[in-house]
Amino acid sequence: MKIYGVALLSACFLIGKLMGNLLGNLININSDIGGVGFAMFLLMTSSIYLRKKGWMPLETEKGIWFWSAMYIPIIVAMAATLNVKAAISGGLVAVVAGIGVTAVCMLLVPILSKIGKSNKTELPKKTENGNS
Repeated sequence: MKIYGVALLSACFLIGKLMGNLLGNLININSDIGGVGFAMFLLMTSSIYLRKKGWMPLETEKGIWFWSAMYIPIIVAMAATLNVKAAISGGLVAVVAGIGVTAVCMLLVPILSKIGKSNKTELPKKTENGNS
């Protein structure tokens, strides 16, 4: 089986981890700060750039979609697990802050989902023979 898009995904992951470690060192924390987020951002921007330039074959694009569907959610879940462990070991303030932010985000979902929706629903246009 040919695997397409792995080189781009790997490069984005390594650059993202490097950027996360550099950011951690800049603020005197011996840890990766946002490396997975940087990697996801790099993967999205590089994919869009390569697609616009016409440098990405269809097989590579499908490969990147496959790996992003499989790989990125796993990495995000692992990072979230580590964040919960760090919050619990960090004390009550970190846990309360995490619960508060999560609650606010959950309350904002209905509001944000309404953005961009039109007030009117369009009816399907009828063709000449009367079918929609």
